[in-house]
Amino acid sequence: MKEVAFIRQNKSKWQEFEQFFASNHPKNPDEMAHLYIKLLNDLSFAQTYYPKSKTTDYLNFLVSQIYRKIYKTKRLERNRFWNFFRTDVPLLMYKQRKTIWVTFAMFLFFVILGAVSARYDDTFVRLILGDGYVNMTLENIETGDPMAVYKSGGAVGSFIGITANNIYVALRLFIFGVLAGIPTLYIAMTNGIMLGSFQYFFYEQGVFVESLRGIWLHGTMEIFSIIVAAASGFILAASVLFPGTYSRFHSFRIGFKESLHIILSTLPFFVAAGFIEGFVTRFSNRMPLAVNLAIILGSFLLIFFYYMLYPFIVAKRTTGRKKLDTQTGYYKV
Repeated sequence: MKEVAFIRQNKSKWQEFEQFFASNHPKNPDEMAHLYIKLLNDLSFAQTYYPKSKTTDYLNFLVSQIYRKIYKTKRLERNRFWNFFRTDVPLLMYKQRKTIWVTFAMFLFFVILGAVSARYDDTFVRLILGDGYVNMTLENIETGDPMAVYKSGGAVGSFIGITANNIYVALRLFIFGVLAGIPTLYIAMTNGIMLGSFQYFFYEQGVFVESLRGIWLHGTMEIFSIIVAAASGFILAASVLFPGTYSRFHSFRIGFKESLHIILSTLPFFVAAGFIEGFVTRFSNRMPLAVNLAIILGSFLLIFFYYMLYPFIVAKRTTGRKKLDTQTGYYKV
């Protein structure tokens, strides 16, 4: 069919569509859906036989208009926030489970490296932590309060400052993934080495148990969240470096969305860690050991379960009901 005949045959119908959309009367969803299908058929025909025609552009405009009419008032799920943590993030963690586990193993290696370096080099701890911090900690140990550094400043100010700093570090780990993940690796390495050398320093000074009771009250959620943040940076880096069958830009879009969702999931844990460090850690040497261990173990079980085990449960539960949308990188029904 020639384009002129195609236009003449459908012109009146398209004009009715325009009048329908221009009116301010409430639109019946079923009627709009029916019109959408009819317009989509016309657009498909035009794209096949007149791909560079203004008629095709015009029909594409009409289709986009009705699409917005249908979906602009689409009600969001009331429990969308809950589903984000209950389903969306666990499924992403399951999809990226290899990256998470590799990042965890890599961070553990850096922690061990820091401890071993501190063991065989007496100057290593001062090189990593600085003379000022080491001297201050030695003074605290001599006065019988190795964790005194966590008691300085007000509880509220410490909570806000610590939480903000941890989130800042996490965001850097995430966003530096665009630079092939090299800065992300460096930050993860320095944090791991610092943690390992720091813990060995307390062991060497004979206050290892006291340090565990103090540092890991908040450190359990904080360190684990840092590892997840590093993994999000590596996921972003992989989307840039290894686009697979996608264009590099499209792969980056998928990787960015996935990484962003993962990094957002760590925010509640960073807030919880900051709260514990600001309000609870300062009492670590005065609280009963059972309470201390309960907080540490409870924190570990919570975050380990959510990021390492729960994704397998959600993935198994949704098998056959959800599949990955390869165009967006998200799971859908």
